[in-house]
Amino acid sequence: MNGKVKKLREQRALSLSDLAQITGLSRVTINRIENGKQKPMPRTIRKLANALGVTVEELTSEQASFLNVAGNRQ
Repeated sequence: MNGKVKKLREQRALSLSDLAQITGLSRVTINRIENGKQKPMPRTIRKLANALGVTVEELTSEQASFLNVAGNRQ
C-alpha cells in the first residue's frame, strides 16, 4: 500500500502538507506510511482513501492485484 499512497498523492498534485491538512494526519505519519516504515491503522487508511478519492479496497489491494496478475501468467 505504501507505494500506492505516494503515487495517488503525486497524481493529484498534492504535497505531503496538502494531504496532511486534508486528512488531519501529520506529514511525518504520511511519509512513514509512504516509505513502508509504518503500518497504518484502519481509520488512517479510511482517511487516506477519502482524501485521495479512492475506496479502501482500491488503496489496499495493490498486493492482491499483483498476486492475481502473477496467478494468471501461470
